[in-house]
Amino acid sequence: MTLEITKAIIGATAGVGVVLFGVPAFVSALGFKAAGIAAGSIAAKMMSAAAIANNGGVAAGSIVAVLQSVGAAGLSLGAKIGLSSTLGSLGAALGAKLS
Repeated sequence: MTLEITKAIIGATAGVGVVLFGVPAFVSALGFKAAGIAAGSIAAKMMSAAAIANNGGVAAGSIVAVLQSVGAAGLSLGAKIGLSSTLGSLGAALGAKLS
């Protein structure tokens, strides 16, 4: 196996790892938890701003609603497949180009 292929495999693995582990961990670190939004977190500030902008409610489909869904239930299978395909391919391309 050539060095370029090895680098591409490592890059693809890193890209997929970011999707499957990094994204949910980042969303949780923002304060979007399984039990709801953590008090005093960035997520709480985002929810407050969204509620003020929408006359007291958070709009369905807004970034706050989507991130809370990811925080509560994780990424859907479709999102995992789509993001893994995209970031895996990007990681492979970047990995192959690294010298």
